[in-house]
Amino acid sequence: MEPFKCKKPLIGMIHLLPLPGSPRYAGGGITKIIAAAHRDLRALEEGGADAAIVENVQDTPFAKQAPKETIAAMTVVVQELAREARIPIGVNVLRNDGIAALAIAAATGAKFIRVNVFCGVAFTDQGLIEGEARALIERRKCLGVDVKILADVHVKHAAHLTTIEEAALDATRNGPDGLIVTGIGTGKRTPPEKLQAVKQVTDLPVFIGSGVRIDNLSTYREADGFIVGTSLKEDGRLDAPIDPEKVRALAEAVVGLRDTE
Repeated sequence: MEPFKCKKPLIGMIHLLPLPGSPRYAGGGITKIIAAAHRDLRALEEGGADAAIVENVQDTPFAKQAPKETIAAMTVVVQELAREARIPIGVNVLRNDGIAALAIAAATGAKFIRVNVFCGVAFTDQGLIEGEARALIERRKCLGVDVKILADVHVKHAAHLTTIEEAALDATRNGPDGLIVTGIGTGKRTPPEKLQAVKQVTDLPVFIGSGVRIDNLSTYREADGFIVGTSLKEDGRLDAPIDPEKVRALAEAVVGLRDTE
């Protein structure tokens, strides 16, 4: 699918430093945050990643919808990255602000967004979160942009009332461009049976959104792409820089998986 230029794209995560206004912000201004994001983008491109998602994952504890200062800061950072990137840039605004992510993408030229709760209801550590599919589809049409929407199904760090098959059917009929399945938390392995269950009920591309490593990559042969964050970091730490050699090793493994099809 567009904007990805290959089958089974490897999408790396650019985990921003805590942003101004968030509980963990330690000062240093936006220049420091941009520099760290540039470093990780270079590592992903050098290692052979096919795309990157910019995310405010270190802003915990999250608001359900991002405050204005978060949206402003992310717009500045994403614009800087999109200006120099050789790979498509995506946006995920946590905890679940798809409208903000879409607005940032429209303003900066980012190509796609990730939405954690696209439709339905999720019980999260931020409380009850409801989907915003209609508002997103309407806003995208109003803005006149071709920003792709990747929607989580049974998103991590949440509990769900429906089966994953029911959730995938509901998500599909609400019009995203792709679906994402994950494990229970950041960096946690995605059960292959979740991928298989979703693939059976949708024709949309389905991405693995957590826990992908070289040693388990072959269990996700049916996946249409891989979103990878912590396993590409130095020492596997969320707050560490991305290691280009880890990116390169996984990228080569993904190429090998493509070649077996």
